[in-house]
Amino acid sequence: MIPVIFGCSGPVLTKEERGFFERMKPAGFILFKRNCVDADQIRALVSDLKKAVGRHKVPILIDQEGGRVQRMAEPHWRKYPPMATFGNMAKKDPTLAASALRLNCRLIADDLRRVGINVDCLPVLDVMRDDADPIVGDRAFSRDPDLVAAFGRIVVDALMDTGVLPVIKHLPGHGRATVDSHLELPVVDTPVAELDKTDFVPFRAINDAPFGMTAHIKYSAIDPKAPATLSKVVIGRVIRMKFGFSGILMSDDLSMKALSGDFETLTRGSFAAGCDLVLHCNGKMDEMQAIANAAHPISGKLEKRIASLISEADQKPMPDRADLRARYEALMEKF
Repeated sequence: MIPVIFGCSGPVLTKEERGFFERMKPAGFILFKRNCVDADQIRALVSDLKKAVGRHKVPILIDQEGGRVQRMAEPHWRKYPPMATFGNMAKKDPTLAASALRLNCRLIADDLRRVGINVDCLPVLDVMRDDADPIVGDRAFSRDPDLVAAFGRIVVDALMDTGVLPVIKHLPGHGRATVDSHLELPVVDTPVAELDKTDFVPFRAINDAPFGMTAHIKYSAIDPKAPATLSKVVIGRVIRMKFGFSGILMSDDLSMKALSGDFETLTRGSFAAGCDLVLHCNGKMDEMQAIANAAHPISGKLEKRIASLISEADQKPMPDRADLRARYEALMEKF
């Protein structure tokens, strides 16, 4: 078993993918829109992924945020609003906004759990900024770090209460990026003292989340040489020590253009910097093979920790979906 989260190319496993996953036994998988047709198809795909690695307690990830980032989409699933919707609601009625957010996230989690997905890459704890690239934009709750922290906690608790594990992202903060890290490397020159009062606030507040995801961003005041994913300084001194983050830390997608270098080097560099898991999303076999070749075997401690988290999530009772839906819709009508 290797500490890697892989994607796959389509709605069903190819023969090549099945054989590769059987040999490499990655720690888990991530699904995208290309992998999601309908509920029966996703359940079958999840079952095949688990069979390929020979384990039941497998993290199956997805980015199901709402708004622009919703992999399971209409017509089979409800279209959920972006997280900024709830931040805007809070300006009028913070109590109702918090209640609506909790119900929204419990419905998302219920959608996921019903098809076998047990990890959602949510909440986005980045602090919104007007002068930043729109890649985050309305995926963030607010420009107010304290509100981001408060609403991020609601999301974490709502997902976990419904049997889905959250991933806080993007550590230590993506809100100031002026370019899209999918396309090039953002550089943030903001002094640490300012980051402490703004971008870092939500991550310090939610340092007990089960999973976290790094940002492919260079913070020049902290480490002028390497982006967070590849920086021992950012991961060790900021994410682990300053934030006190105790969860399982994964890289953002290694195939994003913000990172330069071959996949073997990026994989080794991510682990050396302090990532527990590396993430690769596009399903390209040659890239996955390179990452697998560079990955070390997973530690027994990490393997047990992942299995324990999934076991705890699996034990959560299924909610009364009709009741959740009715209460959610009643609240949303008030805004």
